[in-house]
Amino acid sequence: MLTKDLLRVSRAGGGYHPQFADRSHRPLAARVLGTFETHVGRPRAELEAALSELEPEADHFKLVRGFAALCERDATFETRAAVPPERARRAAFEAGEAVGVMTEADRDRALARAADRLGVGGQELADSLYADRDPRQVLVAFDPRWDPDALLEQYDLSLAGTALFDAVAVRVRSSDPRTLIAAVKRLGLMYEVRRTDSGREVVVTGPDHLFRRTRRYGTAFARLLRSVATTAEWRLEATVDDRGTERELVLTDADVSVPGAEPVTEPTYDSDVEADFAARFQALDLDWDLVREPEPLAAGARVMIPDFAFEYRFADFTVFFEIMGFWTPEYVEKKLGQFADLEDVEMLVAVDESLGVGEEIEARDHRAIPYTGSVRVKDVVDALRRYEADLVAETRATLPDELRPDADVIGLAALAADRGVSEDALDSVAFPDHRRVGRTLVRPAVLDALRDRIEPGQSLVDVESILDEYGLDDASAVLSTLGLRVDWAGLSGGTVREKS
Repeated sequence: MLTKDLLRVSRAGGGYHPQFADRSHRPLAARVLGTFETHVGRPRAELEAALSELEPEADHFKLVRGFAALCERDATFETRAAVPPERARRAAFEAGEAVGVMTEADRDRALARAADRLGVGGQELADSLYADRDPRQVLVAFDPRWDPDALLEQYDLSLAGTALFDAVAVRVRSSDPRTLIAAVKRLGLMYEVRRTDSGREVVVTGPDHLFRRTRRYGTAFARLLRSVATTAEWRLEATVDDRGTERELVLTDADVSVPGAEPVTEPTYDSDVEADFAARFQALDLDWDLVREPEPLAAGARVMIPDFAFEYRFADFTVFFEIMGFWTPEYVEKKLGQFADLEDVEMLVAVDESLGVGEEIEARDHRAIPYTGSVRVKDVVDALRRYEADLVAETRATLPDELRPDADVIGLAALAADRGVSEDALDSVAFPDHRRVGRTLVRPAVLDALRDRIEPGQSLVDVESILDEYGLDDASAVLSTLGLRVDWAGLSGGTVREKS
């Protein structure tokens, strides 16, 4: 985006039309690029003065400043000074207090005293005093990502994004609706999907419609245009709040394109609440796979895509999960309506307690999980356990009463994976040829062999080496089964003893 002061729009006919650049502005774009390139090694003040000289030649001074703002993103400015400016100012002020500056001559004596103290010349000190101020910073590098044609494209894209910052709502139709919806989800925008005669229309709540407007939401909203503009055919209609007057803005693939770049839809989680929850849930390594952006769900005449889905690894069963973040009263009503229209869907909804709609969600047969600030993973896991108990019971019914694995030693996790069930489903299964040792099945003959090789007095390191030969990694469980224990010596090792 550009800053709001660089926005150029026409309100002809009651509309809201960004004033895009065209081919006639290519020479101006080239001159702005050239001005940056020729001012490498010179102060910012000189660069800005040279750019100001281009403004009378343009249709509007904001056009030059818009091109320059985009170019500045690829420019590097540095402070160049014989003495760090803060240190120079401190030395000068201290010298001024000592001298008692009243006249120009007093000032010169103070600066000479400060320069002598710092070991530099008087002019070097004077140049250093305010070298960190923007006008005096030096352009040390300019590596533009755009040529003049691409700069025109980027200008139009940025201008349109700035115009959309005041949008109340945006309606988008795209030749690639799935990519569009995925981008909306990743950006954390409030939206709904409507079915139309020609396909799907995505309706996104604009930054200006929020109770509490946030720059984060506005920036994410502007990024959406970049993703929309990468598809082959699209049409965007927006209602814009133009200083209290609602105007209509229409953009199509003929107006805006992306100069040789992939859609920018990062960050993956625009909502810190969602990102935090996903990271903490996945770290638990449960029997549920967390899926971002699951398949759309039919909600009456509309389509809903929850934030997440929990897929149970050992059965064809999914629980969907929605986190209600940015909101308006209309948004909440739409969400509640969608929940009411969902059929044969298991849904968990984390709802900010400030919304006060938990009971209404529960009334629609969905589980409401209240939160403040962040979603408690334990609350979600507890809700999933309700389903898991029934799922484990179902998978147990597919298992025989007893199993006889071929291996002498096999972990329950590996056996469960081979059978396509959870470890919990094996709890009621008998293993006549094996004994359970912790979470491992071990043949009695192996335990007998271990009794012959492991004796009291051996070091734990030696014992663990023996267990490794048999594929056993839970030394504590094995030793307990053999009637032994570890007499620890610090944290790094110990000696095997008989249980008392």
